[in-house]
Amino acid sequence: MSVNKKRLRTYFSSSKTAHAITCPVIRPAEEEEAISMSRTNDEWKAAIEAKIAEVVADSSLTNYASGITTADSSFALTIDHTLLKPDATPSQVDTLCDEAIRYGFKVANRLKDSECVPCAVVGFPLGAMTSQAKAWETEDACRNGAKEVDMVINIGLAKSSQHNALYDDIHAVVKAASSYAIVKVIIETALLTDKEKITASFIAAEAGATFVKTCTGFSGGAASAADVRLMKKAVAYKQGVKVKASAGVRTFEKCLEMLQAGAERIGTSSGTAIMEKAEVQASTY
Repeated sequence: MSVNKKRLRTYFSSSKTAHAITCPVIRPAEEEEAISMSRTNDEWKAAIEAKIAEVVADSSLTNYASGITTADSSFALTIDHTLLKPDATPSQVDTLCDEAIRYGFKVANRLKDSECVPCAVVGFPLGAMTSQAKAWETEDACRNGAKEVDMVINIGLAKSSQHNALYDDIHAVVKAASSYAIVKVIIETALLTDKEKITASFIAAEAGATFVKTCTGFSGGAASAADVRLMKKAVAYKQGVKVKASAGVRTFEKCLEMLQAGAERIGTSSGTAIMEKAEVQASTY
């Protein structure tokens, strides 16, 4: 794995939303050039069937990360240190900030003059609001300084094969983020079949996403190497589109498994414990 930008980030939540502080990531040229696709649903169906066939036929098991330890700076740079509890208190956020600083993270009220930039989530955690609401939330987040946006797709559209509508849902956020922020698309793998995971990842890449992400952690399930590998193969054709593994990643060994499968970021509330190789409770994100 090659990392040449500082990307440690901190997520924290209030009673209304969740936030993240992240570091700069280069936006792929394809996202800058993303345009609304004039495909019919039948044209989407044909393209998706071809993509599914391509991914299913690819039995390769590439190891994208080897020889990494917790002492390796390239490992620490993959961690998204999170706190997504809806009842998170200011003191818990302060603790998260202290942990973030200890391992090189930055947080909102200490962000000035640092290399880090803020990130916010939209449509979180269910993704069930209108695309217009997600776009407004994205614009508001960008006005308040967000440089990365993690959005949750409309899962019902993915489950019902409404490809045009799903594309529009994602592209509305990409367009709203415009030149202000990159977009990471949470497809909620726990609720999708393998074919739906490939489809959602492919449509997200087509819509201009910079990352496709496994889970919110709020709908059951957890990130798996099989899902990461599937998503990686689905978006590999699009230069610069990456995979983030989130939910249930609580140990260094699990992180390494995700990185080897093709993830380039890890979302976890166990970042400190992982770095210290400590035991963590199964109830954490």
